[in-house]
This record gives sequence, structure tokens and C-alpha cells, in this order.
Amino acid sequence: MNIDAPMTVHRETVRPDWIDYNGHMNVAFYLMAADHAMDAFGEHLGVGKSYMEATNKSTFALDTRIIFVRELVVNAPLRVTAQLVAYDAKRIHVCLALMHDGEGWLSALSEWVLVHVDLGLRRSEAMPDTTLSMLEDIMAAHKDLPRHEALMRPFGLAK
Repeated sequence: MNIDAPMTVHRETVRPDWIDYNGHMNVAFYLMAADHAMDAFGEHLGVGKSYMEATNKSTFALDTRIIFVRELVVNAPLRVTAQLVAYDAKRIHVCLALMHDGEGWLSALSEWVLVHVDLGLRRSEAMPDTTLSMLEDIMAAHKDLPRHEALMRPFGLAK
């Protein structure tokens, strides 16, 4: 299987109602675009909406953060790539890069940790073997990708 490193998982266009009073995409919509990308990544892994409807199991976000690099404005084409950072039987760690699709520059990074959950029990459990196998293949393709330097710095104000 040929796996892109990183893999494009989502595309959309910055809509006028996503723009705030500063004239750029509002923080909430960066998270929404990243969430759309995570939904697409989940579908790719076989643990998306149709999986939830069939099995009553899904993934929940445990942790997320966004690092803003460059502003997006109305009608900008947005492309989101996913880099698998790590995984285990129950959890997935992914870094998304939100890019200007026309010009190729980085707008924001969004890092996520997801957990697989049985919705009936509201407890975590191991992902299906097919998903774990796919994660193994993606990890093999992504293992040598560097982490963006912005993700390595501490959060907050320097002392």
C-alpha cells in the first residue's frame, strides 16, 4: 500500500462567516476545520461515523492544541494533512497541518490525541485489528517525518 507522508485528509474553503472582526479566520473555525480533518482521518481508518452507527463505538478527543503560524482570509483554499505521531491499542496521536492549498504555506498546526470508546459502556477499549493494522502501515510511512519545531517548544511565556 502506498501511503503519503504526510497524508492529505481534508480540503475546504474559508467561508465568509468564518471571518472575525480582525479580518481573518476565527479561532473556532480553525478547530472546526481540524475536526473535519480528524473525521476524515477516522473514516480512512475505518472508525468514522458509519463505524459508530454499526458498532456503537467511536473515538473521542482526549487532548488537542492549535498553534497559529499565519492567518487565513476569506475564500482561501484550505488543505489539511495528517501525520501519525504515535498510537497504541486504544489511542492515536496525530498532528494536522492546515495549509493554504493554493500557495502551500502553513497556517496552523493542530495536534490531537484520540481514544477509542465503547459508547454503550462509555469506556475505552482496543480498536479493531483492521484499524490497528492500518495504523501500523501509516506509522511505517510516517516514522521518519520530523515534528514541526513549534510543537517542541513549551507552552506559555518564556521566563
